[in-house]
Amino acid sequence: MRRRSFLSWSATGAALATASVTATSALAAPAIARTKLRLKMVTTWPKNFPGLGTAAERLAKSIAAATDGMVDIKVYGAGELVPAFESFDSVSNGTADIYHGADYYWQGKSKAFNFFAAVPFGLTAAEMMSWMYHDGGQELYDELCARFNIKPFMAGNSGVQMGGWFNREINSLEDFKGLRMRIPGLGAEVIRRLGGAAVSIPGAEVYSALKRGRIDATEWVGPWNDMAFGFHKIAKFYYYPGFHEPGPSLGLGFNLELWNSLPKMTQEIIRIACAAENSISLAEFNTRNASALEDMVKKHNVKLRAYPEEVLMKIGEISGEVVAEVGNVDAFSKRVYESYMLARAKSNDWYRIADQAYQDARKLPFEYG
Repeated sequence: MRRRSFLSWSATGAALATASVTATSALAAPAIARTKLRLKMVTTWPKNFPGLGTAAERLAKSIAAATDGMVDIKVYGAGELVPAFESFDSVSNGTADIYHGADYYWQGKSKAFNFFAAVPFGLTAAEMMSWMYHDGGQELYDELCARFNIKPFMAGNSGVQMGGWFNREINSLEDFKGLRMRIPGLGAEVIRRLGGAAVSIPGAEVYSALKRGRIDATEWVGPWNDMAFGFHKIAKFYYYPGFHEPGPSLGLGFNLELWNSLPKMTQEIIRIACAAENSISLAEFNTRNASALEDMVKKHNVKLRAYPEEVLMKIGEISGEVVAEVGNVDAFSKRVYESYMLARAKSNDWYRIADQAYQDARKLPFEYG
């Protein structure tokens, strides 16, 4: 079997080095033969889609470069090898080796998956990193995914998302009644409780559904990705903030048997590459979103709107109920929920006197420079 036959480079190198020393030259350089590992990564994104698809491609290239080409990962867009929503199962059963996607797509397997992607009014990108890297989140993530023969990592983050595109204005809670909106994860349940109809559609199908009237509204990511899809051409009302995804983490999952067969050095390279991509993608989204939003408003006359305070207050109330219910569906979900909410509470206390206080101070009317 390919995975079982993958030898550690150090062991292979040592054996071949001994065999390569000739009698005529004690200083001859050893010939080190290495086994090249070719892996398949399936994603939930359209091939090379800006930000999401390109993050998967960039990560694959980073791993290849860091291993001197010994780990060669071929990236498949949604539907090229398996349908978008079958990515997780294909890695779990070994049909594919790695997936890149948003883990709330797998909530049908365990509601706890939502906490490792995004929950309404949950952790921001920076808070997510704090919880995952330093406050017990990764250990819980590992425990959950091991049940499905997967080793997980955070490998990207879009930052706070937009609220979405609407064919009509949202002036009150009544405007959500009967609204057909494409929205995944727990945000979908919030929309249902507001009286709307939440629809789950893979990214590649969203534009067509909105254009043809199958849905009345859609969230996607933010200005950069949304402009690439062309939503500004068919829906002019663009709402913020994205209460449903305040800092959505993109997940990378390895088949666990494959992962365990890799040399420790290779595992560490992959771990570091994922952490780097997490930061690089967040920085890229923040940069591109700012430019794209300016273009949308100034060049394409997109009507930028903030959700009314009354709407956000009700959404926040419902979100708290939904997240608490999901966090108590079973003993494991309760452990994740309690850990997540403790991290959220600590972050609130710190960010109030750190980032938030600074942002408020930066609004003061003083000259800079």
